[in-house]
Amino acid sequence: MEEALRAAERQLRAAGVPSPQVDAELLAAHLLGVSRGRLRALALIGAPVPEGFQALVDERARRVPLQHLTGVAYFRRIELSVGPGVFVPRPETETVAQLVIDRALGRAAPRIVDLGTGSGAIAAAVADEVPGAEVYAVELSDLALAWAGPNLARFGVHLVQGDLATALPECDGTFDVVVSNPPYIPAEAVPQEPEVAEHDPRMALYGGGADGMELPRAAAESAARLLRPGGYFVMEHAEVQAPWVAAVLERAGVWTEVTTHQDLGGRDRATSAVLTAEPVLPDTPREASR
Repeated sequence: MEEALRAAERQLRAAGVPSPQVDAELLAAHLLGVSRGRLRALALIGAPVPEGFQALVDERARRVPLQHLTGVAYFRRIELSVGPGVFVPRPETETVAQLVIDRALGRAAPRIVDLGTGSGAIAAAVADEVPGAEVYAVELSDLALAWAGPNLARFGVHLVQGDLATALPECDGTFDVVVSNPPYIPAEAVPQEPEVAEHDPRMALYGGGADGMELPRAAAESAARLLRPGGYFVMEHAEVQAPWVAAVLERAGVWTEVTTHQDLGGRDRATSAVLTAEPVLPDTPREASR
């Protein structure tokens, strides 16, 4: 097995896979149903190569996402089922989840909603780590819902199919925290990683408009509608969009404490704000001045 792992590492490195040794070991460990540590021990004692290993290595060399081949993605301390049709959660999003958790901890029965939940990563992590939280998750895609349902059911999250721009009107003004990792890639941008460009669903990538900001703006407007005064909103975005997101929130006139947050790599990848005033609902007519 040891030689097969080394050969797989060489093949994946030649294909441009960012972490060839780790991926080779994870594929073998997946087939054997063991941890990477146990796999290394088996390799040292000359255990046979698991059946189907080369086929999975070939698929990974074609840049099929590792998580699609194993069916599993890890996010904070939970394991999620993922596959074709759903956005694979990224490590940088764990920082966004931490901001939500920090805000919600210590509150009595906080109400939290994740707009555009995808696989359910943020909602599941928050429900897992904030005792007594009532967590909702909103997702429009039928395919993503098929993955999010089982992921969220075991954490008691309320999963709702809907558009993040219009979801949960019956819950306006009732949430303590709104979080969103909406699609935000500009229309003409093409992701560099083949795993993203060829396998993540377009619906989960492109934010609408030349700047990719249509859905992030919609998420911010929904947050203003769904939060109670003093509620907290945090949203992930591309590094280059940080100034635009902050400007959108500041111009809205209902947010304070607009703050940009960095991920573990030091990149500006999230912005938060606190709701300070009762928002005017989009279709609510205003009374004329007397």
